Amino acid sequence: MPNIFRRVAALFAFNAEASETPGSMPARLMPASRETAVTAERALTLSTLYRGIQIHATSVSQLSIDVERNGVVLAETPALALKPDVDETRSAFLEYTVNSLYLDGNAFWRILRGPQGEVVSLNVLNPAEVTVEVVYNTAGTATKYYWWHGTKYTNRDIRHLQLLRIPGVARGLGPIQAAQIEVRGALDARDYGALWLSDANLPDGILSTDQELKPGDADAYRNVWYGRNPDGTERTDDDAARKITERLRVLGKGLTYTPLLLKPSDIQFLETQQYTTIQMARLIGAPASIMLVAVEGNSQTYANVEQEWIGYVRFGLMKPLREIEDALTELLPGRQRAKFNVDALLRTDTKTRYEAHGLSLDPQRGWATVDEVRSLEQLPPLTDAQRAELEARRRVKTPTATQEATNA
Repeated sequence: MPNIFRRVAALFAFNAEASETPGSMPARLMPASRETAVTAERALTLSTLYRGIQIHATSVSQLSIDVERNGVVLAETPALALKPDVDETRSAFLEYTVNSLYLDGNAFWRILRGPQGEVVSLNVLNPAEVTVEVVYNTAGTATKYYWWHGTKYTNRDIRHLQLLRIPGVARGLGPIQAAQIEVRGALDARDYGALWLSDANLPDGILSTDQELKPGDADAYRNVWYGRNPDGTERTDDDAARKITERLRVLGKGLTYTPLLLKPSDIQFLETQQYTTIQMARLIGAPASIMLVAVEGNSQTYANVEQEWIGYVRFGLMKPLREIEDALTELLPGRQRAKFNVDALLRTDTKTRYEAHGLSLDPQRGWATVDEVRSLEQLPPLTDAQRAELEARRRVKTPTATQEATNA
């Protein structure tokens, strides 16, 4: 798999001329100049952004894909849904696709067909290597063509997935490309904090006075402070005397020394890091609890963390999931439809889940059977022996009417 992070910024025409080309990025969505563009490789050096995209890829790659026909899941899943790329695992295929969508805003599948035109494999292409061309006929109808490695392809050969579609724009818009200013600000803040202690231009203290200094006085005072002669030449004292004098500083003429001392939290810019993490989590739609950051004024409890995960799946992951589902559905034969099984992401803890099963099996108000509940837990239906054993347990736990009357 080629490096999907390389030359991502070059995909977009970040200049005024590009906005004149049909299907290109509108000028109002572009940074001021090409030089200010942050590439995906550069953006991934932000630990928060890297972690957030990794969360998306990990969440999607662990999901299974079911295939339905008329709303009923097929007993035997087609090979295209089980292993879309014959040369990669299903998890790797999904990871490549999700990373392409979040890093570039686009994902491209090259479709390999068999002798009868059937789809036999899908290869995820490096989005930086694919050029989208929009051609309009005399009636104004647009047709998309894709150039990859010098070859022109149509929709039959390449499937185009987009994270965010904009009318009149041929390519999708990704978070890194849309929020260049925020990403660059996070990078600048990170770099400034990292270089604070290693920057030789930053003073370790300040000599100040309320008196007027003559030209050259400031340099002379600084040289004496560091154990040199006023003119900057090295002192000729013997080594023992120099070590003693270098540890003693004598101030005069109203001079005051103020050391520049910072608390560890200030040196590491912890508040800025906190804000950057929240900002990047918001940008890519990653849950704050998984990013190990607490939003101010929002207490984290089990209940709202669970709701956060439900919101994450519905309003965060659902967009790339739908893109993949729709693209696979178009390639499956007949009326088959691909659908992700997101139960693994929405499953609650064991105790809560079993309590919910108990309500669904309640003899008076229940709505499910034992085999249906077992199916939700990915267990096979009960055997006759198991049914007999469960029935025996119920008789022991539930006294008969005669026994209740006798006890009364």
